[in-house]
Amino acid sequence: MPEPADRRWGPASLPQPRGPLSAAVTDALRLPPHDLPPDLGVDLDPADAFVDEDLQLTLFLCYELHYRGWRGVDEGWEWQPTLLALRARAERPFEAALRRLAGAPTVPAGGVAAGLGELVAADDGPPLAATLQRRADLTQFREFVAHRSVYHLREADPHSWALPRLGGPAKAALVEIQTDEYGNGRLDRMHAELFRRTLDRLGMDTGYAAHLDLVPAVTLATNNLMSLFGLHRRLRGALLGHLAAFEMTSSLPNRRYGNGLRRLGLDEVATRFYDEHVEADAVHEQIAAHDLCGGLVRAEPALAPDVLFGAAAALAVDRLFAAHLLDSWAAGRSSLRSPVPPPVPPGVAPIVPPTVSLAVAASAAVTPSAARPVAV
Repeated sequence: MPEPADRRWGPASLPQPRGPLSAAVTDALRLPPHDLPPDLGVDLDPADAFVDEDLQLTLFLCYELHYRGWRGVDEGWEWQPTLLALRARAERPFEAALRRLAGAPTVPAGGVAAGLGELVAADDGPPLAATLQRRADLTQFREFVAHRSVYHLREADPHSWALPRLGGPAKAALVEIQTDEYGNGRLDRMHAELFRRTLDRLGMDTGYAAHLDLVPAVTLATNNLMSLFGLHRRLRGALLGHLAAFEMTSSLPNRRYGNGLRRLGLDEVATRFYDEHVEADAVHEQIAAHDLCGGLVRAEPALAPDVLFGAAAALAVDRLFAAHLLDSWAAGRSSLRSPVPPPVPPGVAPIVPPTVSLAVAASAAVTPSAARPVAV
């Protein structure tokens, strides 16, 4: 039976809290808007912001109010002053950690497009895409898809926050990229909808944010990074740099993801999301570097360092994410907080090779030898 449209496209139900701060926020959101205690979150000082479950979920809870909202939560919470103050207190250690991690890239003599190219060329993150292409089993691939579902089911939305903050060539370039992301106005071609079919083919829940409770803090951080940049006008340069890094590092990994699914016996419906990005992002990377970021910096030269910071932050946080998955698999454990539920009954279950039992493939233990990273 098709799922209700409100579950498919949001809003999602409130997630389970992961500490005292996220518990206080979820408890508050279940009530009509009201003032939060003034000292809530004043002592935030995470040892590592990227793996702090309570901090990252608190940020996600606050940010999602600006996207689809939460099911059953009063929409007046979006601009409730004391919740915004709490969000600001949670953002400070997160942004500080991002700046420490990414550093302060300098703009080379060749300009911001050359700087973006240098950052991408120098990126030597863990070989997650190669591992998924060549060695990952079905359980591991379903885990990867669960992680990515938090972003891909709202794909392009965080970067669209930049549209009203731009003008001229940069705005035109962003519209060109986002038009493709949103399927040129065709629901069946929207990238979020293509990803939903991948989830369905893998026998996974396709509801908006359905896997939120499963993913760890580092996955939330990859999403909160986009929201932080998108919801602050002062970080518009960083948001465009983030998008450029996305587009410039997307084509080859997506080819590998698609090939990995084909190796596991999945069909073209399951791989279309990844196959679509192989071609689209090869074009988008040029638009993003030269027309989008270059156009912004031509109009506002002072934003060039911000553009490179945003790109460096995107690459650095994604390295943390990839390392988490590969380290978990190499140690023989799940990369999620709890396993993905088994595939749904036949009819919507994924296609697997005739020699492999779906039940066995989905429940097989991950061994270090099977999950060992493969060099690119």
